[in-house]
Amino acid sequence: MDFEIVNLEEKVVEGIGVRTTNENGKAVEDIAKVWQSLFANNVYESIDGKVNNKTIGLYTDYEGDYTKPYYFIAGAEVNKSNNSVNMKDTVVKVIPKGKYAKFVVVGDVQKTVGAAWGKIWNLDLKRKYTCDFEEYQNNSDDMQNQEIHIYIALED
Repeated sequence: MDFEIVNLEEKVVEGIGVRTTNENGKAVEDIAKVWQSLFANNVYESIDGKVNNKTIGLYTDYEGDYTKPYYFIAGAEVNKSNNSVNMKDTVVKVIPKGKYAKFVVVGDVQKTVGAAWGKIWNLDLKRKYTCDFEEYQNNSDDMQNQEIHIYIALED
């Protein structure tokens, strides 16, 4: 699976989340509920200070590697100076600046992303397990033909 190494500046993400694990398919169910809630309950629209119209799926607070529990947040990147942060039962997390492996996939927002993660887990990357995230470009109304950027935090 092709990727490029990029250096990112710090990003601030606001959204809603859940503590989950990849064991027994629990994350698939939990993450689907978070995404559904983000849009069905108008949480995404209520996030102030969004820097763009992209959505973020953030994996953070790992208890180890990808086989251990972690926290997942669905939301948006917001301005660092956003004064309304955390006013709507949302959570705010910082994606640290640093070195990331960037993967670009195009296709169905669930199937393509799930398949990409399966391949990423099998790559020999020196992962940091701080923050990994998906950035949905939202450049199409077709949910089966989306461009998604996946960023994996790497050791320096």
